[in-house]
Amino acid sequence: MLRTLQRPIALLLLTISLVFSSGCSSTQRVQAVEAAPPTTEHLAGVTTLDGRDIEFDSRGAIRGDTVYATAKKQAVAIPVDSVQRWWLKHTDPGKTVLAVLGVAAGVVVALAAIAAATKQSCPFVYSWDGGRYVFEAEPYGGAITRGLERDDYSVLPTLKSDRGAYRLLVTNEVNETQMTNLFELWTVDHATGLRVVPDERGGLHTLSHPVAPSSAVDQAGHDLLPWLAGDDRRVFESLPVADSLGGLRDEIVLTFPRPAGATRAKLVSRTGTGLWGSYMIRAMTELRGGTVNEWYAHVDSVPAAADSIRAWAVREELYGLLVQVEEGSGWEVRGILSGSGPFLAAERVVALDLSGVQGDFVRIRLRPPRGFWALGYFAMDYSADQPLAVDTVAPRSATAFGNSILQAISAADTLYHPMPNTGDRATVEFAAPTPARGRERTVILHSRGWYRLHLDATGPADTAMVRRVLHVPGAAVEYSASQYRQWPMAARHTH
Repeated sequence: MLRTLQRPIALLLLTISLVFSSGCSSTQRVQAVEAAPPTTEHLAGVTTLDGRDIEFDSRGAIRGDTVYATAKKQAVAIPVDSVQRWWLKHTDPGKTVLAVLGVAAGVVVALAAIAAATKQSCPFVYSWDGGRYVFEAEPYGGAITRGLERDDYSVLPTLKSDRGAYRLLVTNEVNETQMTNLFELWTVDHATGLRVVPDERGGLHTLSHPVAPSSAVDQAGHDLLPWLAGDDRRVFESLPVADSLGGLRDEIVLTFPRPAGATRAKLVSRTGTGLWGSYMIRAMTELRGGTVNEWYAHVDSVPAAADSIRAWAVREELYGLLVQVEEGSGWEVRGILSGSGPFLAAERVVALDLSGVQGDFVRIRLRPPRGFWALGYFAMDYSADQPLAVDTVAPRSATAFGNSILQAISAADTLYHPMPNTGDRATVEFAAPTPARGRERTVILHSRGWYRLHLDATGPADTAMVRRVLHVPGAAVEYSASQYRQWPMAARHTH
C-alpha cells in the first residue's frame, strides 16, 4: 500500500544538494572538537515500504538494484525499490561524533549518493553522553532572517554529566550563515515514570499514560497505524505529487479512546518538516532573485511583515500543521503542530480542549500538504500536568576556534555568535547541578537564533510567482509539485 503513497524522494535531491553537504566531526579529546577532520558515512539500515525496520550489523552495500548487508547475523538482500527510508551513520575518525540520519529514499545510483544526503536549514546540536557527541537537535528551523528569529526547545535524552559538566557541540553543516543568540539548559528533576515534553512555546507538560491511537487512516482508507502508533523509525512521508483524485494533500484521521468526562488532553507527536519541504524554503526564497536582500531588510525592520510570513506558513500548512478536533458542530481547529528537522523531528505536546467532543472517542484530523511533512508518531495523554521545578543553567564557557563566544550566547539580546561557513563549530559547557535524590532528570535546551541562506541573488525576481505563492490558497503546494516534476527521473517514480 505505501508503495504508492510514500514513494521515496530524498535521493532525487542528493546530486544537486551535494554542494551543500559537510562533515561534522571531532578529535578524541572533548576540548578539541573544533578541529574538522574527515568524516565518514555509511548505510546502517533501512525501513521498507511494508514497515519493516532493518538495522544492519555493519555497513550495507548497494550493488545494482539491491542492498546487501547482514542483520542479526543473517545475510539480507533488499530490493532498492522496496526501501522507504535509508538510515545513515555519520562518524568522525575517533568515533567521538555520531549522527544517525533518516533519509527518505528515492532513485539510488550509488552508495556515495546516499552519503551525500544533507539538509537545507538549521544548525546541528550534539550532546556529550560521556563518551561521544550524539546528534540531538536541529533548532529554529524556518527562521531564515533576523525578523523571523525564534526560540526553540529540545529535549536532550542522551546528555550526561561528565565530571560535573554538560557539554554540547554546535555545527554548521549547511550552505548558510547561522546566527545564535541564546543557549541555556533547563534541568527538570521529576518523579520516576513521568516524562517531560515541551510545547511549541516552551511550556512544559508531564506525561504519565500516553495512549496510542486505536486507528489511523488516510483519505483512501489505508491503515496508517503501523506508521503512526509507535515512537520508532517508521515515518509517514508522501511525495509532492497528486493523488489519484488530483489532490496535493493527505487527509489523516486519528482516533483515540476517550476516558469518561475527559475535557482536556495533551496530543503528543513527533512530526517534522520533510526533506523536500526543507528544500522548498530555499526554492521559494530564490524566487525573489536580486530583490531578496530588500525583502530580508523589510522583514527584519517591519514586525507586521514577519507576522505575515508566519501566518502564511501556518495558513498553507507548509511549516505549521493545523490540528482539527471533531466536535458536535464538526471539525474545529484546536492547535498547531510545528515543523522541525528534517533529520531529527522534535517531540512536542499540543494541549487540546475537548469540551466540545461527544462520545467515547476523540478524532483528530490532519491535512498535510504532500512533500512537506514527515509524521513519526502520535499519542494522547489525559493526565493532569504535575507541578515542576525548573532550574535554568547558563553556559559557563563557550568557544569557537579558540575564541570565547560566551557573551554572545548567554542572553537573548542583540549579540549573536555567527557561523558563516560550512564546517564552523563551537563547544558550549554548562555546570551540571546535582540531581535531586530519588528523582529522574530531563534536560531541555532552550536556544534562540536565525540563519541566512547563501543564495544566488543576482537573477531576476519571479514577481508573479511570488505574489501567487503568497496570496493564492494552495499555490505554494502547486509550485512545490511543479518543482518536483522537474527533478531528474522524478516522473518515473511517481506511480
